[in-house]
Amino acid sequence: MKTFVSHCLALVVAAGLTFTGAPGALAQNLFAPRLVVNDRVITNYEFEQRVRFLTLLGATGDVEKQAMDALIEDKIRFDAAEQAGLKATEQQIKDGMEEFAGRANLSAEQFAAELGKAGVAVETFRDFVHAGLIWRELMRAKFGAAARPTETAIDRAITRQTSRASIRLLLSEIIIPAPPGQEAEARALAAEIGRNVRGEAAFAEAARTYSASSSAERGGRIDWVPLQNLPPTLGPMLLTLSPGQVSDPVTIPNAVALFQLRGRDETSEPPPEGIELEYAELFLPNDAEFAGELGRITSRADDCDDLYTVMKGATEQQLRRTTLPLAQVPQDVALELAGLDAGEVSSSALPGDTRRVLMLCARRPVSAEPIDRNRLAQALANQSISTSADAYMADLRANAIIRQP
Repeated sequence: MKTFVSHCLALVVAAGLTFTGAPGALAQNLFAPRLVVNDRVITNYEFEQRVRFLTLLGATGDVEKQAMDALIEDKIRFDAAEQAGLKATEQQIKDGMEEFAGRANLSAEQFAAELGKAGVAVETFRDFVHAGLIWRELMRAKFGAAARPTETAIDRAITRQTSRASIRLLLSEIIIPAPPGQEAEARALAAEIGRNVRGEAAFAEAARTYSASSSAERGGRIDWVPLQNLPPTLGPMLLTLSPGQVSDPVTIPNAVALFQLRGRDETSEPPPEGIELEYAELFLPNDAEFAGELGRITSRADDCDDLYTVMKGATEQQLRRTTLPLAQVPQDVALELAGLDAGEVSSSALPGDTRRVLMLCARRPVSAEPIDRNRLAQALANQSISTSADAYMADLRANAIIRQP
């Protein structure tokens, strides 16, 4: 498994970003203005550093354009915060750096040291965190009160959720692997995709490029899924999306997920009170013989009982069967089972040299699951703030004076 350091260095080498001293005129040019946003200057050095930093975080495509767009918006963020009289304290910035680095199981000092080995200055990391921090504070101050959902809005969302057997969602997914130690990189890549992807075609292309799910070859597209089949923690968030919108990154075991809503369908079908899943997990070597072995199993096993005949002699570590309320099923397992009917299988790679084959044995209605009003309210508020923030940034950028020096 790649360490954080080797992964970052590999990205640097792949991108051709070698950091060398810049003598003479080149050194002067590094700190010369490249663009002026209102009265704030973006230097060649800032631009070069942001390109390098985004590349280390896994950005692809036109990284230079992404870097310049990000720097322009950062200058606009600082302007807006200053006009609103908002400032981040040194402690807040340090805490933000620690929180970001902690996603890679590193301290801020360790994270900065690893970045430094790849030619990224600690100030670049600090500015990146500072801009995001001050913008979040400004958005909360500006839109937080209005974004707070009313009790009626929460009740309506609960009604939609408790009637979820009558709601189907047409989704696309991107599942980005996040092995231990690389969680921050996966989350940063997911956030970058979420910010830059617009429309179904762009999302599909990103899925083919980055997703580890079996749906990747279809551009991440999955068939209609009854909302009742999805993990309960995803319901409130997905119900706040409009067609074409992409969700915030969702952390699941060993991965980070993004979802795009392509369609929604409602019927008058009465909902069950809750869902219970019975499923089998089969663990096989992830080698050249896997496809053939999976074909042999699926051709002979029509249900979970058949698995024990086909895999005669399998240990409990190789084959196990579980029955749980949907709310207690691990989220990555629940996501795979969501699109399956009884007797169907899905396979996914696990860290190491193992593949997990899941077969749905049964999906049964059970007693109602409790609704967390606070979590639902927070999901509604976050979606509202995010939408308002995007519109506000677009307005600020349209009115900004952006010029060559």
